[in-house]
Amino acid sequence: MWLACFMPWQNAKTNYLITKLSTNIMLTHYEAAFVLTPVLSEPQMKEAVDKFENLLQQNGGTILNREEWGLRTLAYPIQGKKTGFYALLQFDVEPAFIATLETEFRRDERVVRFLTTRLDKYAFEYAEKRRNNFKKEEEA
Repeated sequence: MWLACFMPWQNAKTNYLITKLSTNIMLTHYEAAFVLTPVLSEPQMKEAVDKFENLLQQNGGTILNREEWGLRTLAYPIQGKKTGFYALLQFDVEPAFIATLETEFRRDERVVRFLTTRLDKYAFEYAEKRRNNFKKEEEA
């Protein structure tokens, strides 16, 4: 092992710890907002969001929050459409999977636009507060 020359104190226990740390998968916090075409019905829109949610879960991700904002007016026309269904997913996933997720967004003809963002610790704290406030409002 190449680390042996730099760590003369290395033994079987530290070898185990180094191996365990190097194989441990780090999950990162992400948020994906996407706009679906307005020609979809409500069940079709939910099916499209479910597709991406299931894709994340099948690849080791955990969904933290799912929001469907419904049909909204776009700031400017996209592909000749002035409205679209907005959806937001907040999730934890391995960073290498993001490229696959974005490829799936591009391949799905129902998705008009998408934006995937990695949340730093401040954005994650804000998103958590926002989720908690949203849950409180739903309960009331």
